[in-house]
Amino acid sequence: MTGAGSRLRTVSLRRRVTALSMLVLAAVLVAVTVLADIVFSTQTRSGLRDELAVRAALAGQLVAQRVPAAEVARQVEAPGIHAVVVAPDGSVYDGGPDAPRPPWHGPGGPRPPWQHGPGRPGGGPDADAGPGDQTLQQPLADGSRLTLVADGGPVTAAQRLLRRTLLLLSIAALAVAGVVTLLTTRVALAPLDSMTALARSITRGNRGRRLAPSRTDTELGRAASAFDAMLDELEGAEAAARASEARTRRFVADAAHELRTPLAGVQAVAEAAIAPGLDAEERDRLHLLLLRESHRAGRLVDDLLALARIDAGIELRREPVDLLELARSEADRIRLLAPDREVEVHGEPTVVPGDAARLGQVVGNLLDNARRHTPATSRITVDVTATGRGTATVLVADTGPGVPPADRERVFDRLVRLDEARSADDGGAGLGLAIARGIARAHGGDLRCVEPPGGVGAAFALTLPTA
Repeated sequence: MTGAGSRLRTVSLRRRVTALSMLVLAAVLVAVTVLADIVFSTQTRSGLRDELAVRAALAGQLVAQRVPAAEVARQVEAPGIHAVVVAPDGSVYDGGPDAPRPPWHGPGGPRPPWQHGPGRPGGGPDADAGPGDQTLQQPLADGSRLTLVADGGPVTAAQRLLRRTLLLLSIAALAVAGVVTLLTTRVALAPLDSMTALARSITRGNRGRRLAPSRTDTELGRAASAFDAMLDELEGAEAAARASEARTRRFVADAAHELRTPLAGVQAVAEAAIAPGLDAEERDRLHLLLLRESHRAGRLVDDLLALARIDAGIELRREPVDLLELARSEADRIRLLAPDREVEVHGEPTVVPGDAARLGQVVGNLLDNARRHTPATSRITVDVTATGRGTATVLVADTGPGVPPADRERVFDRLVRLDEARSADDGGAGLGLAIARGIARAHGGDLRCVEPPGGVGAAFALTLPTA
């Protein structure tokens, strides 16, 4: 069950991309507008200051040529630049062509016309300068004082017009960009629609299709590649599950078939034993047959239980186990069961961590298998060696008919018998090698059917970690 904190947010990717794009574009437009306004204002103010400096230099040249103050004011005057010259005696001369120019003697007399107007509380010539005006005051060589005022009104109006124009253009650009982004994201996100269509086709049973991205170094390419890999894993898991289910069904059927033989024997002997008129010798023979068939069925049930424990995770009692001593004990048991077999054990003491009883079951199974499938007076050898690479090997070889190379892996399948190397005359159900390999792998090792020494007979190698 998916928790509330781990649920995937499924907002519209197209709307999200459009909104984020609009936010980025709006931020860029605001930054461009502010920068343009700052640059325009800086450039215009710098131009006005340069123009005032030129006019002041002209006034200095005129004064050096002994031009009267009134004429200096008129010649320095320019469109957008107002000039006022205050003579050494306090007379004020306005450069405007229509402005009255009465002499002004000192601060106690009437104020000059260029000082009249609202917002001029008795200050200097720049007391009424607007926010965009530039003022320059400079003393001249003859002792007079020049005041230049550059009217910033047109500049301010142009700046306001520029701001309105940039604002309108920004709004129009955002609108156009929003429409274009909505249209282009539909095309850009088309691969996601392809992935969605493929996923829906897979749910309908079409498992063979893949996205097969042309590039895997992009976001969509990586997503498509991961999607294809997921589909491969899912199909592989599904195939493995179906194969496992088929093996389970086959195993159950084979196990039922194997159990049916001893149970049928038990039933037949039991029915014969209750027949009237049997003498004591015949009754004892039937009882012996009944006991043998019941043992056979019990051994098969024990093997099935052992396989079930191995599949569920067998529990091991790990302790130091000397493989050479273990092999000698199992060899002695075989000598008692088959005195006509020659059993040889070679090697040196090799200690591994493991379950002594389970490992003894593996070695004993291999020796029993060699005993059953070799003729009388044949030789069975057990070699215990340490490889020096953290593993130990127990090699059990015989001189019997051997196992064909094509069947050396199949002999470990459950309920499998090979006509050349295995028989059922002793009641073997074909589970011994499967159990032995399961125990070996539970110890971290393995059991394999290998090429026999000298190329004659069969050989099984049990490998175990020494640490």
